[in-house]
Amino acid sequence: MAESNADVLPEGIFSLLDTDLYKLTMQCCILKFFPHISVSYGFTNRTPDKKLNRAAYKWLQVQVDKLEHVTVTDDELQFLRSTCPYLSEQYLQFLSTFRLQPSKQLKLVFAPIEDSGQDSDIGDFSIHTEGLWLDTILYEIPLLALVSEAYFKFIDKDWSYEGQVEKAYNKGRTLLEAGCIFSEFGTRRRRDYHTQDLVLQGLRRAQAEANEKGWKGKVTGTSNVHFAMKHGLLPIGTVAHEWFMGVAAITNDYENANEIALQYWTATFGVGVLGIALTDTFGTPAFLRAFKKEIPQHTTALQGGAATLASTAGTTVSAVDTLASTTPPIHAPLDGDRAADKPRSTYAQVFTGVRQDSGDPLDFIKMMRQFYDEQGITDKKTIVFSDSLNIDLCLKYKAAAEAEGLQPTFGVGTFFTNDFIQDSTGEKSVPLNIVIKIASACGRHAVKISDNIGKNTGDKATVLEVKQRLGYEEKTWAGGDEQTRWGTSKQAGAS
Repeated sequence: MAESNADVLPEGIFSLLDTDLYKLTMQCCILKFFPHISVSYGFTNRTPDKKLNRAAYKWLQVQVDKLEHVTVTDDELQFLRSTCPYLSEQYLQFLSTFRLQPSKQLKLVFAPIEDSGQDSDIGDFSIHTEGLWLDTILYEIPLLALVSEAYFKFIDKDWSYEGQVEKAYNKGRTLLEAGCIFSEFGTRRRRDYHTQDLVLQGLRRAQAEANEKGWKGKVTGTSNVHFAMKHGLLPIGTVAHEWFMGVAAITNDYENANEIALQYWTATFGVGVLGIALTDTFGTPAFLRAFKKEIPQHTTALQGGAATLASTAGTTVSAVDTLASTTPPIHAPLDGDRAADKPRSTYAQVFTGVRQDSGDPLDFIKMMRQFYDEQGITDKKTIVFSDSLNIDLCLKYKAAAEAEGLQPTFGVGTFFTNDFIQDSTGEKSVPLNIVIKIASACGRHAVKISDNIGKNTGDKATVLEVKQRLGYEEKTWAGGDEQTRWGTSKQAGAS
């Protein structure tokens, strides 16, 4: 890494909004419906050959300790008010006093392979998170970003920032000229904060050129709320697998978990708000069985920020003051104000589209086209592709989706924010493939099955049980090797 400016560049996490937007939207739902639910999270390194040394671990522990002092500023709250009207004032009030408590909620462990007590000792590392779901949901993104930063600060140091703006500009320019609509999704596996900042500079430059030349492509924003504010972009995101995993574990009703999670979601934000559905938590076929159902009347909330009320003592207003109560929709009575023969809209009808995050994207396109046709839905629906993308894949999936009458958009992550070469060899400097997933809720295992076996997470016995309960058909995909998703060190570094 270039040493000349390393000491003056920002390191670590210094904004609570340096996270993905969907963490805030899910926390908003949790505040309303699940404020007293306890959870745990597990860390997985899908590239186990990439380990930390003791010096990296010490640095990581220092950065984690600093999280206790990170707060939301008044300017950040105003940005959320003006840019994210679906976040209620009650939630923003909660966020204004929110504090992470890593000393109580996190446990980092370093296990050296050979323990000499030196900073150079190499070993495995783990992170265990435990506490209220409401209090711990914001750890995932900063922890992953910090682990990646630690690795490339102390282990793989054979790289520099040189050319990062130009590289991002060229990638953005190619996608925009080809008519691609995309967002930057690269926080969790970025090389570091400065890299993501450089990438967004390059993408903004590409968008300025696209505007001048009238290209149809568009940079719609970034998933990172802090960088959206810093660069004048829109924060982009809806929901993560964690929401469906948590609801399923809490209810232990995997047969109906997708529908219940959708009920809570629309009860919080209203129908048609934050309307990109994530389909693959327990396999897309199971999700589509819920997606085609009617939206119950009792899940209808006010549009905009008023839809969400806090569920904790002292912040809940009277139910007569709003159409949305804090009674969970699976227990709340149906409103009796509609004629029995009056049809309701289905989730599939009102949601803008779906996000594809595992399995074969080409098969997914065909599955969604068939599903929408069977439901008689003629609106042009969106597919957001977000699984390990690069330029060639974006162009491939764009052509395939458009051929089926669907609108493709792309959430491009690691390809933007962790694309480097080794200075000494010119070979690829390979990113870590690391994830943090909710591991339990209400004392029960939380699992994710996905659309290909490489992305299964959680307790193996529970994974098997859920597959049996849902009639899940095992799938593999040639492009699903999680250890080599972003290449190998033997590849040339040129993108």
